[in-house]
This record gives sequence, C-alpha cells and structure tokens, in this order.
Amino acid sequence: MEKKVVSRLTPWIFLLAIPLFYLEIMWSNNIQLQQPNLLKIDRKSFQSAHSNKTVRLNLNSLDFLLSRLVQGEEQSNFRATGFSCDAQIHSKHCVTTRPSQIDTATMTVSIPSDCPAQETSLRPYARQEDEILLRKVTPVKIIHGGNTTLLICDHRHSVPAVVFSSSGFAGNVFHEINEIIIPLFITTNLFNSSVLFIMEDYRPSFVAKYGKILNRLSSHPILNPAANRSVHCFPAVVVGLKFHGHLSINANEIPKGLTTPIFRRFLRESLDLKYSHVSQIERPTVMLLSRTTTRRIINEEQVVAMMEDLGFRVVVVARAKTVSNIDVFSRMINSCSVFVGAHGAGLTNEVFLPDGAVMVQVDLIGLEWAAANYYGEPARGMGVHYLRYKIEPEESSLLKIFGSRSHKAITDPTGAFPLHIGREVYLNGQNVNISIDKFRHTMAMAMSLVQH
Repeated sequence: MEKKVVSRLTPWIFLLAIPLFYLEIMWSNNIQLQQPNLLKIDRKSFQSAHSNKTVRLNLNSLDFLLSRLVQGEEQSNFRATGFSCDAQIHSKHCVTTRPSQIDTATMTVSIPSDCPAQETSLRPYARQEDEILLRKVTPVKIIHGGNTTLLICDHRHSVPAVVFSSSGFAGNVFHEINEIIIPLFITTNLFNSSVLFIMEDYRPSFVAKYGKILNRLSSHPILNPAANRSVHCFPAVVVGLKFHGHLSINANEIPKGLTTPIFRRFLRESLDLKYSHVSQIERPTVMLLSRTTTRRIINEEQVVAMMEDLGFRVVVVARAKTVSNIDVFSRMINSCSVFVGAHGAGLTNEVFLPDGAVMVQVDLIGLEWAAANYYGEPARGMGVHYLRYKIEPEESSLLKIFGSRSHKAITDPTGAFPLHIGREVYLNGQNVNISIDKFRHTMAMAMSLVQH
C-alpha cells in the first residue's frame, strides 16, 4: 500500500519540481525576464560589452528608430555609413547612429568613422527656402568620417540628441507651432521621450510657453548651448527637424505612420484638455477672435448679436496676453464648438479645437491663397469642419481706398503690387465690415454642424 502511494505521488512531485529547476537555470544564466528600456543605451558600454546579447538587441532597436528618419532610397547607404541627410524644399535634417560628440561652444558635431571626410553645415529650422530668415538661425557644423580627432567628453549621455533652433519668427504662434512644435513632434515622438534636446538660439519665453509640450517629448532638461559651452557625447544625433506641410502631418512621409489627429491627441494629453469631441460640449459656443489693429471686424458688436440670436453662447477674446498664454488659451478654445476669426496667426489655435468643431475664417481680399493653405486645408486634416466666409469688395475697407470694384487691386491682388507692397495693402491695410445677413447663413450652417 505504501509503495502504491509513493508511485502515485512521484509524477506530481516531478511536475512541481520542474518550475524550480527552470528558475534555477534562468538565475544561474542571468536571463532577463523583462525587456529593458530600448533607448537608454550607452554606445561605449555596448562596444565593451560585446558578449551581452541584450544590449546588442537594444542598440539595434535604436538604430531602427533612427532609420525611420531616413528616406527609403538612402537606407542602404545609411546602414553602411551610419549617417544620412534628408534635404527637402522646407526642411533639412541629418541623422547618425554613430557615437558622436557635440562641442556646444562651436556647435560642431563630430562623428568618427572610417568613411572619407565629409563636412556639412546646417541651419536647423524648418523654413529652408527662406534664406533671409535663416540668417537668424545659428548654423551647426557636422564633421563625418576622415578619422575625426575627438575631444574629451565633459558629459556622457545615454540617449540620442536632437539639435534644433527656436529662432525664426519669434513670438508668432503660427510659425512657432508650424515650424518648431509640429516638426519636433514628427522627428522625436518615436523616441518615447528618451531624447535630449539641444536648442540653439535658446529663447526662455519659448520654453516657458510650450514647456508642457516639450516636457512630454523629452524627459531630460533642454540644453542651451550658449549657457553650457562644453563637449557632450551621445550614442546618436539628429540635427534639424522634419517638416511635412503647413499645420499638418502626412502619414506617408518619414517617419511614416504619424497623422495630424495623432498630433492633436498628443496636444490634448500634454495640455490636459478636457474635450476630445464637440458632442461633449453641452451648449454650442462660439469664440470670436477679435483683432484690434489690422484686419479688424468693424461691426463686431452686430456680429456678436447675430450669433447670440442664432442660439450661440459667444466668447470674444481680444487681449494679446490671453492669446499668447497657451496653457490658458488652449483650454478656452477646446471648450468651444465654433472658432471665428479674420485671417491671421491667431487661427493657428484651431489645433486645440475638439474633433467635429467648426472653424470659420473670414477670407479677406488678396489673402485667398494664404487663408486656404495655412488654415483652411489643414483644418480638414484635423477632423475640424472648415467654413470659408469670402467677403465682397463692399465689405472691405480697400474699396474706399481704391474707389471701384474694377480696380486691379480688387480684381487681381496677386498682380497689382510687388510682394512687399501687397503685404502692406492686404495684410496691414485692410479691415472688414461684415454683411450680417450674408454671414448669418455661414453661422447657421456652423450651428447645424455642432448641434446634437
């Protein structure tokens, strides 16, 4: 009887012992059960720990992420040399997977390699077509290959560096979001915040204004080269930012897979915005962006009364201090169903509207192309309804100046003046007296789109 009991228990004892045996093997061989952070890998450690397969796997993962910033036809060269530059009309950026040094005193990136020596100068800002503007952007010198002489590292970092400039049209919300914030998201979102920003032409006001967004993209303090003149060593470097289009992201362009709605969701999370869809807003609310200098709506009070008559709650914002405070103003915009304004940089704030909301642009004479390309078409890509209110000459203050509907300044704005004079006439010299009856139809359509 005792033998039968022992024989019946033996298989169970064996099965219970298997996990303990397996854990002992794992413990003795240091097999990791969890995958460590793929990005926080020091290249020097990698090179010295060549027998560590886990570290090699992590490094390859970083290489893969960086390769997403390289065009398809450049991939083979990138794999062979670890270095590539992508130059387009609006933007240029260079990527390396090689251990690199950045001397912030001279803004020189040194990339040691057996390849023939190659030197590149790059002004890291997403308006490469604007030569006059680029003069404000400090250049970065990149030296790749040719047995580059390296300096002693003052600081060693375990994450990649991304170098960009906060220069350009300082203080203009359209240019800040269009040429810095969106390209920065396109270029660095794939690193999951394991990246260090080196901001040339460092502007404290820019960092304060967009701090929550910047902190979401990078978990490391931003490095100001002017205040930190030393040698920094990185496992990889990106110089410059990728630009897709005005206030937009193209899923088919590198790094591929990103879209404008993904960026808008990122903004809502970064700024803790309450509404993701217009149906969550109980009462239809209009924000009217009031201008106090140029492109003013002269009969603004009548416009507001008409909106209220249609059933909207109307919020009029005119103070520059309020509009420039992204934390405050983004929440205000996000709580609105409809956003109305004459053409201008303030319409950039459409990026904070909830999905399904409406953006109404008062389209002035001579500004049709800019109105459509900077704000109209991008709105549709955001999941926001776009309504264009095209004014008649009788609604523009320019009719009094030029005297007749048939004047070339009215009928052919693109051919009437040289560019710099046209800017003064149409952007800085025009106001509008809106036809209330005509505009009512546009606002009634907006109401029909947001009512639920």
